[in-house]
Amino acid sequence: MLMLLNNTKAKSTYRKDKSTERPMRSIVKTISWRIVGTIDTVLISWVLTGEVDTALAIGSVELVTKMILYFGHERIWNLIPFGKE
Repeated sequence: MLMLLNNTKAKSTYRKDKSTERPMRSIVKTISWRIVGTIDTVLISWVLTGEVDTALAIGSVELVTKMILYFGHERIWNLIPFGKE
């Protein structure tokens, strides 16, 4: 019985989530993901080069370019009907 209730809840949550996202949601997701990704890139660059300045330079370029790419990727996927009902 509990499993049935959990499945019902999951399905109702899915129905709410399947709607098209607004651009502002994509922007906020883009920024939050890039913060995580850029910290990762800076740390990896620092380990590989041993230079903080080089690591920060790589991270700052990567921050901007990947934010633009991610936002475009999200908006294009919003147009694709695959996986939506």
